[in-house]
Amino acid sequence: MSTDVPAPDAPTEAPPTRPRATLAAAHRLIVVLVLGFASGLPLALVGGAMQAWLTIEGIDIATIGFFALVGVPYTFKYLWAPLVDRFEPPGLGRRRGWIVVTQLLVAAALFAMATLSPSLQTQAFAAVAVLVALVSATQDIAIDAYRTELLEPAERGLGGSLTVLGYRLAMVLSGGVSLIWAEQWGSWAEVYQVMAWIMLGAAAFSAIALPKLAPLPPRELAGPLRELLGFVALLAGVYVGVRIAGLLLAGVGVDPDDGDRWTRLFVLFMQIGGALGLGLAAARRGDVGGLLLGLAVGDLALRSFGGLGAQPLIALALLPALAFAGHRLLAPRARFETLTVGLASYFGQPGAWAFLAMIVLYKVGDAYAMSLGTTFLIKGMGFDQAEVGIANKSIGLLMTIVGATLGGLLMLRIRLFTALFAFGVLQLVSNLGYWALAEFGAGALGSATLPAFDLWIVSLDQATTLDRLLLLAIGIDNLSGGMGTAALVALLMGLCKARFSATHYALLSAFAALGRVFVGPLAGVLAEEFGWATFFLSSLLVAAPGVWMVWWMRREIDAVGSPSGAVKA
Repeated sequence: MSTDVPAPDAPTEAPPTRPRATLAAAHRLIVVLVLGFASGLPLALVGGAMQAWLTIEGIDIATIGFFALVGVPYTFKYLWAPLVDRFEPPGLGRRRGWIVVTQLLVAAALFAMATLSPSLQTQAFAAVAVLVALVSATQDIAIDAYRTELLEPAERGLGGSLTVLGYRLAMVLSGGVSLIWAEQWGSWAEVYQVMAWIMLGAAAFSAIALPKLAPLPPRELAGPLRELLGFVALLAGVYVGVRIAGLLLAGVGVDPDDGDRWTRLFVLFMQIGGALGLGLAAARRGDVGGLLLGLAVGDLALRSFGGLGAQPLIALALLPALAFAGHRLLAPRARFETLTVGLASYFGQPGAWAFLAMIVLYKVGDAYAMSLGTTFLIKGMGFDQAEVGIANKSIGLLMTIVGATLGGLLMLRIRLFTALFAFGVLQLVSNLGYWALAEFGAGALGSATLPAFDLWIVSLDQATTLDRLLLLAIGIDNLSGGMGTAALVALLMGLCKARFSATHYALLSAFAALGRVFVGPLAGVLAEEFGWATFFLSSLLVAAPGVWMVWWMRREIDAVGSPSGAVKA
C-alpha cells in the first residue's frame, strides 16, 4: 500500500485558522456586496431612470407603461441560463468569465444608448434598451449562480442582505442620483455615459478580486454543438410561437396593429404565451425542435424573399418541405439537454410549483405599485427631477442601508418564514405612502429642509426644501423593499442545486420578476383611466395573496431555511 495515501481518519489538509477563515468569509461577503451593486445598476437604467428620461422627452404615460416590457429578458432568462451552466469563457474560471464578459457588454450597450434620442429615435432607443436588459439579465444569471455556490449555508441570510444593500445602493445611484445629475448637467446622455464607465470599473473588479470556485465533479452532458443546436431550436420555437399567435389572432379579426391599448396588450400576451410554449416544447423534444427549426427557416425565407410569395406553388411547398427535413435530419440533435435536465432537477423537488407561485406573488404588489413610481412623482405630483433624486439619495439611501442591515441581522435570529411573512406585510403597507401622496397631495405634511452637502458622488450647493410626505413614502418603500428582497434572496439560494445553480436561480428570479415586467403595461392603462389614488390603493389587493401564500407554505419555507436545506450538488 502506498505511503502517500493518508489513514482514513487522518485529515488530508490542516483546517484553516480562525482569523484566516474569518478573513475569507469577510472577503466573500464584500464580493457579494459589490456584485449586488453591479447587478442593480443596469436595472434602473432600463426602469426608473429611463422613465424619467422618457417623461422629460414628452412621451405619453401609456407608451412609457409599454416600455416596461424592455424588462422581458429578466423574466425569461432561464431559457438561456443553461448556456451559463454548460459553457465558460476561457481564462477566468467558472462563473467569473461570464460575469466579466457581461459587464463589459453592459457598458458597451449603455454607451450606445447614450447616443440615441428617445423622442426622435424611439424604436432604436427601445431596441438598445432591450439589449441592455438582455445582457444585464445574463450578468444576473452568472452573479446569482456564483453567489449561490460561493456562500456557506450559514452566510445566506447575511449574504442576501448584502446583495440587496449593494443592489439598492446601485438603484439609488442609477435611479436617484442620476436624476440629480440629469438636472444639473441638463443631459441624460452624459448620465448614461457615466454609468457605462462605472460598469467598466465593475468588470475590472470582477476580473481581479472574485475568489475562484472549486470545480464541480464531471458530468455526462450533451456535446457543445448539440447543445447549441438545441438552443437554436428553442429560439426557432419562440419565433414560430409568435408568428402562429399573430396569424391566429388575425384569423379571428384581431389586428395586432390596432391602436386600442387593451387590444395591443391582449395581442402581446398571446404572443408571449405562444413563444414560451413552443420554445419549451422545442427544448424538451428533438423531433419538435427539428420541426420548428425547419418551419422558422421556411417562414424567414418567405418573408425575406418576397418573390416567393408571388409563386403560390413554391411558397406552398417550401414550408412543409423544410419542416419535414428539419424533423428528419435534426430530431436526434435538436434537444437542449442542459435546460431540460436542469428544469427536471428543480421540478423533481417537493413543492416546486407552489414555491414558484409564492415567489411570483411575493413581490407582485410592490412591482405593481412602483412600475410607474418615477412617472407618478414627476408627472402626477409635479415634483422636479432633482427633488425626486435628492429624496431618493438622502432618505432612500438611508432607509436602504437600514433595511438591508436590519433584515440581515434579523435573519440571523429569526426563522426564514418569519422574515418572509413580516417583511411581506411591511411591503404591502408601504404602498400606502404613495396612495397618501396621490390622495392628499404634495404639502399635506408640510416640508423639511435638507442641508447642503458635498459628497463624493453628488453635491448640493445650498439647503433644499423637500416635501415630508414624499420623504416618508420613499423612506418606507426603501426600508420594506430592502428587507423583503433580502429574505427572498435567501429563499431562492436555498432552493438551488449547485450543478444547475444558474438555471435554477434564473428560473426562480425570473418568476420573481414577472410582476415587475408584465404589470407595467396594465399599470399604465389603469393609472390613466382610474387615477393615481385608486391605482395605488388597488396595489394592496394585488400584494395580499403573496403574504397569504407565505403563511400557507410556512412549513415548507422553514425546511428550506434549515441547515439541511443547503445547496446540494
